[in-house]
Amino acid sequence: MAADMKILAAVFLFCFADCASVSNGPVPVVIWHGMGDSCCNPLSMGSIKRLIEKNIRDVYVRSLEIGSSIEEDTLNGFFMNVNDQINMVCQKLATDKKLQAGYNAIGFSQGGQFLRAVAQRCPTPPMLNLISVGGQHQGVFGLPHCPVNSTICEYVRKLLDEGAYLSEIQDRLVQAEYWHDPLNEDEYRTKSVFLADINQEQSVNQTYRNNLMKLKNMVLVKFLQDTMVEPRESEWFGYYVPGQDKKLYTLFDSPLYTQDKLGLKSLNATGRLHFLTSNTDHLQFTEQWFIDNILDKFLK
Repeated sequence: MAADMKILAAVFLFCFADCASVSNGPVPVVIWHGMGDSCCNPLSMGSIKRLIEKNIRDVYVRSLEIGSSIEEDTLNGFFMNVNDQINMVCQKLATDKKLQAGYNAIGFSQGGQFLRAVAQRCPTPPMLNLISVGGQHQGVFGLPHCPVNSTICEYVRKLLDEGAYLSEIQDRLVQAEYWHDPLNEDEYRTKSVFLADINQEQSVNQTYRNNLMKLKNMVLVKFLQDTMVEPRESEWFGYYVPGQDKKLYTLFDSPLYTQDKLGLKSLNATGRLHFLTSNTDHLQFTEQWFIDNILDKFLK
């Protein structure tokens, strides 16, 4: 019996020490790249990963790879159903032992709304802080340019022009899945397979709201000189007034906020919804801006 008690005590002490090291160490960070990028591009996500590691000692940073190679990861940012991507990421996070005590998430461009979907749909392991850097949370109504070869961009534009809400395009083209046509709101609400769902446009999913309300902070970054996202107000949940594409509304004027369908009003009332700006073009922030506004304020 005494020997058994010693073994149990040793196991307890080992577990306690291990759990303490997880909870007392820096919170892990998960990052998700944007359109035309990949997990490990040394000039983009690779640089961000190194910057976080340099400024937060011993932090674990996981840059999400959607696929089995950098090339596949890049192409999936255009041609893999977003819901399938969310399911894949949820499985990756659930099986990553380093994330089980919780993690902070940073999404860049379309990765911002994708990680929001992860927060709404997959609460385990817990996402603590969600930082959306230029994410298009009310979608887009235009694709002025994209950061890869012109052949892919022109093909994407052609598919969107042919019919963003055709089922065969909705199921395969990422940008169509957050295409929000203000001239035809009814078609958007009924046929959008991704954005209309996570924005509670088709029905109110209380689980989505409850899960998003668990966040410690939700941070929305808007680029004031953005030439990629149309309209740039989407980065703060603003969008075009239905029926035209000139006049805009803000988050605070939207039913999503006034009816608190996602809990954004409640997050704001408790000081957990934050609006940041960078007076630059899309994702064109400096390292110092990122350190001052993101790392120092929300990740350290």
